Amino acid sequence: MGKIHLFLHLASGLALTAGLSAGIAQAKPAAPTVEQLAAYPAVSSFSLSPDGKHLAALQARGEERVILVWETAALDKAPTVIGSAKMKLQGVAFIKDDLLAVSLWQPYDLRADRLYKTFTNKLMITDLQGKQWREPMPQQRAESRDEQVRQALSVPSILDTLPNDPDHVLVINRVGSTSGDVYKVDLRSFKAERVQRSHDRVAGYLTDAQGNLAARLSNDTDGKGAFVAAQFRNPNSGEWEEHFRSYVKSRDEVEVVGFADDPNIAFVRSNVGRDKSVIYEYDIAAKRKKENLFEHRFFDASSTIVNRVKGVDGVGLGEILGLSYEGPRGSDVQWVHPKLKALDQALRAALQLAPTPTELVDPANGERATVGYDSQAGYRLVDYTADLNTAVVAVDGAARPPEYYLLREGKLSSLGKAYPQIDRAALGQTKLVYYKARDGQTIPAFLTTPSTQLCGDGPWPSVVHPHGGPWSRDHMGFDGSMWVPLMASRCMAVLQPQYRGSQGWGRQLWIAGDAQWGQKMQDDKDDGVRWLIEQKIAQPGRVAMFGFSYGGYAAFAASVRPNGLYKCAIAGAGVSDIRKIWARFYTNPFFREAQAPTVEGLSPIDQADKIKIPIMIYHGDRDQTVPIEQSEWFADKAKASGQPVEYHPIADYAHGPAWTREIMGDQLRLIETYLLKGCGGSGL
Repeated sequence: MGKIHLFLHLASGLALTAGLSAGIAQAKPAAPTVEQLAAYPAVSSFSLSPDGKHLAALQARGEERVILVWETAALDKAPTVIGSAKMKLQGVAFIKDDLLAVSLWQPYDLRADRLYKTFTNKLMITDLQGKQWREPMPQQRAESRDEQVRQALSVPSILDTLPNDPDHVLVINRVGSTSGDVYKVDLRSFKAERVQRSHDRVAGYLTDAQGNLAARLSNDTDGKGAFVAAQFRNPNSGEWEEHFRSYVKSRDEVEVVGFADDPNIAFVRSNVGRDKSVIYEYDIAAKRKKENLFEHRFFDASSTIVNRVKGVDGVGLGEILGLSYEGPRGSDVQWVHPKLKALDQALRAALQLAPTPTELVDPANGERATVGYDSQAGYRLVDYTADLNTAVVAVDGAARPPEYYLLREGKLSSLGKAYPQIDRAALGQTKLVYYKARDGQTIPAFLTTPSTQLCGDGPWPSVVHPHGGPWSRDHMGFDGSMWVPLMASRCMAVLQPQYRGSQGWGRQLWIAGDAQWGQKMQDDKDDGVRWLIEQKIAQPGRVAMFGFSYGGYAAFAASVRPNGLYKCAIAGAGVSDIRKIWARFYTNPFFREAQAPTVEGLSPIDQADKIKIPIMIYHGDRDQTVPIEQSEWFADKAKASGQPVEYHPIADYAHGPAWTREIMGDQLRLIETYLLKGCGGSGL
């Protein structure tokens, strides 16, 4: 590629904007309204056509969203607008130069032995004018009500867009007797040819650089317990052969994450014999590990970014462009190809991104180091052409809603902001911190402190905000749920503890949460409160806990544990009875063996009539992940405690996105009102 020269479109405007920002910085920030926080992002879901000639995105228009399609060479011209009359648009992506994959959703009521309220999703293929719409998998006529329901609730997934084939994609079917089977679909005739029969133990497939099915994961159990087998397809016999067997109880993980141009060389992610995952080359025929390609001292390696397009000047098929790891921002990337390294440097300079000194600590051994890291804002390549001449770039941070740019012919042009109505100066500042739990365990956490211009100096009212999962984690990117921006802009400090049981920080922290629900996992959150008070960030007696899903369970647990440090709690879609919830989930032998033994400890429903603090509970009536009964049981029993209990069922809300902006606003307003005026009276 050579040296890249980037400059922002209308450089004089950039200088003027900088001057205006300096003036605005002296004014008191404006806290965003609930309506502003609840709005759809103004623009989102950007995607480039493989040839770089077209750009697609979603645009918000009040309660609805539409697809916009531009010519990248003529962004000043009006785009094509594609709408949906029956279902709401959720996402859009190019799968061929002239075809878009579109995801849609709508409420769905299923009447069986009872009324099940949920949402149904659809994946459709359309042209760049939105004239012809087709399902990626042709569906047979439903012969029964049950079959009709299964078709309505199933969504096929695109396994591989086959970038070197202009007419076909690989699709995994999700309905009927062929569910899980892989098909090669002709996008011109929409005829499908089955290329792989599957079974219910297969957890996922991976194709090689040529687009052939080459690896898969399979779940099963044996005398030692639940395991995940990594299998490769023998190119001569077509049979699947096991190369690795990893037992869940030890948290060993082996996963194929890519292939070189030579289909005999795979890229494997593994944590076997180590605390942090690494990525290495693997010779399939010889069953031999080769050199390590990437490891990070503090975080799990996660994946490879590989060129899968033939005939690209200076970039070979199967050549690694970058490697990703579970850093503070999530999928952080270390670029390794010279072209991407040059692009990285040029983008960072044009976007004025500079790393700040950041301390990292290994939860497994306490080792630490100070590194340069994009703590306040970073960029990511949303999409790009194989020759790297055209790309969509997103810039965001915990207190910086996403901004989008188009890189084309060495020029970087603004495509818009996701939330232009939000004053980011009101969102405070987020940083990665570490504190010690009472038993010496190092706990990572993300701390957001309010804007001192808006809220004055600390200490402040504070909220401990544990993530869901619990086999999950938080990141430093912008919080699209708007929970952290809401609380920070209402002058509350927010601590997001990466308590034991969290994933992505290494095996030791992950496995330390086993059978510690409501016990050591909960101690980690409480010890975070003590740390906040010691650091003069939190005001003693003015700390709340708010969580959703597993975080809702943690809020239930906080309300019943003795000698608590919280003034009140908010439980969103929380689990209150761990025995009944896992009886619901663990009908599958693999999952019963794999995760059930880790879910032991406090079941909050047992002590709900003895809660120690006020609590507000809310739950969506379309939640099929954590049934709404889990909240109803707790709320009904907690009323006998004498503590103030609020319970709010939310119509047309599931375990995630709100169906309407009004519903999204209602949820945020419940949280805001309770923290500012409720919490047992007079607010937090």
